[in-house]
Amino acid sequence: MWKLVVGFIVFAGLALLMLNRGGDIEMGGEKHGALPVPAALVAGVASGAAT
Repeated sequence: MWKLVVGFIVFAGLALLMLNRGGDIEMGGEKHGALPVPAALVAGVASGAAT
């Protein structure tokens, strides 16, 4: 039984370590009303602004 508890603690610690090192991770769930901007549109706006 104690091996299960130790294994869970180790696994949870590794999971938290990987999440913290992963960068920008949003754990807040779904965002309603915010539409993603396609990359092609962003690239087109950036190249149009440069000229």
